[in-house]
Amino acid sequence: MITSIKNPLVKQIRKLHRTKGRREQNLLLLEGTHLLQTACQANCSLMTLCFTEQWLVRNPQLLTLASQKAQHIELVTTEVLQSMATTVSPDGVIATMGFRKQTELTTTNFQLGLILEKLQDPGNLGTIIRTAVATEVNGIWLTGDSVEVDNPKVLRSSAGAWFHIPMMVSFNLSTVINNYQQTGVQVVATSPTATKPYWEMDLTKPTLILLGNEGAGLSQKLVTLADEIVSIPLGKKVESLNVAIACAILLYEGKRQRANA
Repeated sequence: MITSIKNPLVKQIRKLHRTKGRREQNLLLLEGTHLLQTACQANCSLMTLCFTEQWLVRNPQLLTLASQKAQHIELVTTEVLQSMATTVSPDGVIATMGFRKQTELTTTNFQLGLILEKLQDPGNLGTIIRTAVATEVNGIWLTGDSVEVDNPKVLRSSAGAWFHIPMMVSFNLSTVINNYQQTGVQVVATSPTATKPYWEMDLTKPTLILLGNEGAGLSQKLVTLADEIVSIPLGKKVESLNVAIACAILLYEGKRQRANA
């Protein structure tokens, strides 16, 4: 059992709290029973698995499954587990796994994709990922200056959906958009000044939906590339919607249209 927070493995895992540490080790941090369970169901290979005695008593079957996928297994004290986690009250288990950013989407039969420009809040990204998986989105592209897709809070707020959708980071979204337009994919942006409401766009066609920064919205550069610009009508007392909520409205409209097509 590891009992000291000064243990080299503990220090190594704590470095994964920061982007620099995750890049240096090419690892991401999985915190909590649900994320571990989802990773195992997705047949992910784990590097390190750390858990407390209390967690072991509660989750013997999951430990057996996770142990088969982990290269290194350690029993740790509650204090050590807390020092390795980013959450205030970890539930007794963390794991690490290899991670490399995707740069291309290889899926066939493309129907719906999301492009996120300068998204900053990890909770928003996690919620968007969860909604995208629920509505069967094919892939998500983010600008290089967005929140990191392997941020531990992104993983947690996605509630495990993180493992079920391709996510690409691009420093040239204009090229991504143009490439898809050349294959017949329509590109849709939202704007509060647009006269066309979102329910009037045809989302039964292959579509890329553009969403922007929480405060500034989409840049004009990307807006001008859109084939359709639509609005989400709001009551007079509200100026804007949270980007994750706006995304959910658009994605479920697409799901409704495809179901009725």
